[in-house]
Amino acid sequence: MIQAILVFNNHGKPRLVCFYQRFPEEIQQQIIREIFHLVLKWDDNICNFLEGGSLTGGSDYKLIYRHYATLYFVFCGDSSESELGVLDLIQDLVETLDKSFENVCELDLIFHMDKVRYILQEVVMGRMVLEVNMNEIVAQTEAQNRLEKSEGGLSAAPARAVSTVKNIGLLEMPRIINTGDLNVKVPNPSQFV
Repeated sequence: MIQAILVFNNHGKPRLVCFYQRFPEEIQQQIIREIFHLVLKWDDNICNFLEGGSLTGGSDYKLIYRHYATLYFVFCGDSSESELGVLDLIQDLVETLDKSFENVCELDLIFHMDKVRYILQEVVMGRMVLEVNMNEIVAQTEAQNRLEKSEGGLSAAPARAVSTVKNIGLLEMPRIINTGDLNVKVPNPSQFV
């Protein structure tokens, strides 16, 4: 099973971190550093599989990674994971990101984290691979984008809140509120304008 998915740049800055097991943040940072150093010192001409470090379970876990331009995509899995299957999964994930962002780069991972996480959740959820068909994943992502646009997205939230407040008629609010033991006199809002 997949234990973690990490994407970091050539300098070790994490751009996507997804642990499927709870760790305190300090331990997560140590794991990321350890994995980065293991992958960085591994020669590019050698295979893309290596044993996990001391923090990632040692020889019981495997690190499977691909290096694309400035990003390392690393999957940490137990011994039951197929190395070639995970390499293919990484390739599918990168191709899907590339198709979704029209030539994906590190900045897309930084500024569109919500979309990247949505794509990742379409591919892997709960340590299990759900979907590897790039066209299906892109279609689901586009459907999600259309839904967000039809709802106005987060950018329209303040305008919707203002219109909702206007529609409930706060200006016709009762002047005395009785809650049993307590009577509250509400001042007229026009006094403050």
